[in-house]
Amino acid sequence: MIVRHRSLLVLTTVLTTGALTLTACGSRDDDDKGSSSDKKTTVVIGVDAPLTGANSATGLGIQYGVQIAVDDANKNNTVPGVTFEVKAQDDKAVPATGQQNATGLVANKDVLGVVGPLNSGVATSMQQVFATANLVQISPSNTAPELTQGKNWQTSKKRTYKTYFRTATTDALQGGFAADYAYNTLKKKKVYVVDDKQTYGAGLAKLFTAGFKKAGGKVVGTDHVTTISSGGSSDFGTLVTKIKNSGADLLYYGGQYDESQVLTKQLKDAGAKIPLFGGDGMFTPTYIKTAGKTSEGDLATSVGVPVTTLPAAKDFIATYKAKKYPGDYGTYGGYSYDAATAIIKAVGKVVKDGDVPSDARAKIVEEVQNSKFDGIAGPVAFDQYGDTTNKQLTVYQVSNGEWKAVKSGTYDAG
Repeated sequence: MIVRHRSLLVLTTVLTTGALTLTACGSRDDDDKGSSSDKKTTVVIGVDAPLTGANSATGLGIQYGVQIAVDDANKNNTVPGVTFEVKAQDDKAVPATGQQNATGLVANKDVLGVVGPLNSGVATSMQQVFATANLVQISPSNTAPELTQGKNWQTSKKRTYKTYFRTATTDALQGGFAADYAYNTLKKKKVYVVDDKQTYGAGLAKLFTAGFKKAGGKVVGTDHVTTISSGGSSDFGTLVTKIKNSGADLLYYGGQYDESQVLTKQLKDAGAKIPLFGGDGMFTPTYIKTAGKTSEGDLATSVGVPVTTLPAAKDFIATYKAKKYPGDYGTYGGYSYDAATAIIKAVGKVVKDGDVPSDARAKIVEEVQNSKFDGIAGPVAFDQYGDTTNKQLTVYQVSNGEWKAVKSGTYDAG
């Protein structure tokens, strides 16, 4: 479903009476300058992601993807009468913290939309908070199918929260896509499967396992680890021995890069020269930097196609680099930009000349549902469950110290 400076400027505005619009500050001196048509209403777009600690490399990519979208909207005066600002919250990849952040964003009347979170497990703690307040939430990275289609999604799909959307496709496709590639392209026949017991990791591992068995492969062992952020050990010696002795020709890991980058190094150092294959949670340059040469040949699936190959993302990438923003833009940066753009476009249809109606949040949810535009990471539209209609996926492999795309396409989960 895979992040060190924070604290973006957030201004809180006060709604004035009569025909006056909101100003970015409330001083009388500013009210006397210029005509009311020059004044702007401040609309805040919230961001929730791990900005420190575990998963922070990808979390920061989300934050600054949104920031660039907001800066572009302000520069282009995309919504007349409105100045957009970002309020970034650090959930540290902890569900309880995400829920607290959601409550705080709801309480801020200027927040008309939220992008995030990174982790599917954190999303489960936030969805109801936003739904109760009719506040739209678009995740650029959550991939657990149950978030949009309900706990029984495999037998009976049911949307629970109409305020929740995502620009990333689901593990229902990603798990099978990876399994098909492992068996039919890599020609791997025996796999050892490990997950981190989290919503995203365990779910993805389960779907990969089902797909690999269906293709004809054999699962020779399974195990679980506790995430480092939850107090788990980074010494995987016992697990490495089990994998090495299993005869597996592939290790599949369901989880984030924080653990997999350590696991692959210890596995290779122990003499088990088999590749580690994972999902989008480990698709980041940080994985390669930490694991070093032992990551060579490892694989990961991620949503969409490589953002660096998309002409529409050229300016976004150039801006990200020029601003020297931290984090990894290549993982979810483009999807974050598109998620923020969907909110901005919806605000433009609801907020006219800076006038925010009392039911703005609910109306924005409706407008997001009807989104249809070409984003920088691909077409943006949502189905009846709030899932993206863009089902593209890509397999990447570490080659000469970099992630290289080796296959892009879609997967029919049947």
